[in-house]
Amino acid sequence: MDNKNQILEGIGQRINEILLQYIKAQSFTFSNGEKDAEVFLMNHFSKITYFKDHPEYYGTYKIAEDPFNRAVSYAMVKGNGEDTVVFIHHNDVVEVEDYKLLKPYAFSPKALEEELLKIKAALPEEAQEDLLEGSYLFGRGVCDMKGGGSIQLALLERYSEIKDFNGNVILIAVPDEENLSAGMRAAVSLLKELKRTYHFNYKLMINSEPHQRKNPQKGVFSEGSVGKVMPFIYVRGYLSHIGKVFEGFNSLNLMSEIVRNTELNLDFSDIVGSEMAPPPTWLYLKDNKKQYDVSMPLSVSGCFSILTLNRTPQEIMDRVKDICRTSYETILEEMQGRYKRFAKIKRLESDTLPWEVNVVAFAELYEEACKNYGKKFREDYKKLVQAVEAKFNTGQCSIIECNFELVEFVYQYIDDISPRIVYGLVPPYYPNVANRHYKDLDEEIFHLSDRLCRYTEKEFGQIYETEDFYTGISDLSYTSITKGEETVKALNAYMPLFGDFYSIPIGDIEEISMPCINIGPWGKDFHKLTERVYKEDLYDRTPKIINKAVDLLLNKPQIS
Repeated sequence: MDNKNQILEGIGQRINEILLQYIKAQSFTFSNGEKDAEVFLMNHFSKITYFKDHPEYYGTYKIAEDPFNRAVSYAMVKGNGEDTVVFIHHNDVVEVEDYKLLKPYAFSPKALEEELLKIKAALPEEAQEDLLEGSYLFGRGVCDMKGGGSIQLALLERYSEIKDFNGNVILIAVPDEENLSAGMRAAVSLLKELKRTYHFNYKLMINSEPHQRKNPQKGVFSEGSVGKVMPFIYVRGYLSHIGKVFEGFNSLNLMSEIVRNTELNLDFSDIVGSEMAPPPTWLYLKDNKKQYDVSMPLSVSGCFSILTLNRTPQEIMDRVKDICRTSYETILEEMQGRYKRFAKIKRLESDTLPWEVNVVAFAELYEEACKNYGKKFREDYKKLVQAVEAKFNTGQCSIIECNFELVEFVYQYIDDISPRIVYGLVPPYYPNVANRHYKDLDEEIFHLSDRLCRYTEKEFGQIYETEDFYTGISDLSYTSITKGEETVKALNAYMPLFGDFYSIPIGDIEEISMPCINIGPWGKDFHKLTERVYKEDLYDRTPKIINKAVDLLLNKPQIS
């Protein structure tokens, strides 16, 4: 292709062709099905003339010790110079349980639309309107996010046809985004190897996750992505019969206070510019009782999710510790007041309870067990880590259950049986990233969103606005990291599963560090029966916008 202006001719049809084939690979997250997406991609690239001539420019990159032998799929168009734009998308999708009797149609948009029309009265009003209007494509994965992936694939195909292409474009498709981002964590190491091999200068990573709109008339570009940490709390109580409640310490009582002091607590919500992170919410809460009896539960386990814009894991955990201590103090004061009244009426000799505030990080609990039982504990603990990893990989337990199995195990080697709180972190950890965090951002990146906004208004009459953070959580979190050494130290201290079971290539992230942006089609109802993507964005606007971004960065045209 000699004329670069021809690059987008008929691309909407090509995107549709790719997408309808791509979604047939039912790549449910954390399953063998994700291998089907790899097969599709390798077959897709193998048919393109450029990659027939340059087979070394595409392939797969294995995820180390992966239970499903999954891999990152990649392809690149290598042109003139070192400047490089990276396309990233995930190819896993969530399950289709919510489709119920429509499961057979989940990956066939045309047939699904016909079936949805039959039950349209049961759908939410907005979904009914979009269905009848015909402006959206329905189906699992068409929105989140094989639609965006198909745009990237179609563009890369077109770039491969341009003679003397200026710069380089790498496309990376990763599995596991909906789970632990194992694919993206491996992709970071792949990008490091490609950078070293070809001396690439990474200018920007472009993700194409679907965007949601507060105002239907305004599209959204995201120049970063929220971070996520998942603190866990383990409360160890002291057993007693319910007839002698003041002889025990009910772990449920203390945990309830912690939950009330953290759920939707805006003190955890970072504020950056005019953006504010959503407040935390609890995702898991369970006591350790296996069956009914008349004793209070010995322990309670729980974890909650916190989205971050600029705080580090250590800063979050300092706040968690403070809340644990104040919650403990409140409960002890309340218990003491009630016991004092009880003791007075019962004419008991003592009106003072023995409990004291005791709050420790997981690393402190671990060191206490080491001090008590030394080598035996460390060897037994290592064996258990291997055992829970095997259980996780075979679907016998969740990441949260694995975490608390380790905490409970450590407690077998703790001689002090008085009540206490243990706090820490459960994987995964997503760093917060934003171009605004860069001190010396290149001028062309700094002005990119403004230029794209002017382009969309001129080209489509469509207004776009820019936000600093994509709030849906994305793989863009691994494009850069601040305070990497401090982060590793915190994860080692607070995360029982950090190490061989779960790791983040901090050093590799620092080496490939690059700005990022999310440019994706408008979508609605991610993960739901009514998941859908706006056709005009999918087939026309978004590919043009991404192409304009590539042009601005690699060809550096003058633009008003």
